[in-house]
Amino acid sequence: MGIDFKPDKPIYQQIMDLISSEIIRGKRCPGDRLTSVRDYAVEIGVNANTIQRVYQELERIGIVESRRGQGTFITENHNRLHQLREEMKQQYIQSFVSDMQSLGFSLREMIEGIHQYTKKGDDDDQA
Repeated sequence: MGIDFKPDKPIYQQIMDLISSEIIRGKRCPGDRLTSVRDYAVEIGVNANTIQRVYQELERIGIVESRRGQGTFITENHNRLHQLREEMKQQYIQSFVSDMQSLGFSLREMIEGIHQYTKKGDDDDQA
């Protein structure tokens, strides 16, 4: 399959973000087993050492758990997964606000733009 990685961020961090977003969206659930390091490396087209680092970092921050002889699993600690969701939300908000401010938009303009955008989405849903 392979993934188009962005040049401005280390590949292992992009893969960590990918797995984290899949957890938040419910594509990966608490207790799910992650694909083996080698298989996942082949699937997304990276070196197995990169995936090993991803799994180690995710374990270090409490998102996954290694079980000797069984593999790596998404944590069943719902508090930690809720915290992950909140951390990612804050990260995306900070990035959005920072980008918009660098373009010269005020907080009021951002809020109005979000309101108009979401209202447009509601109108599309009703059509």
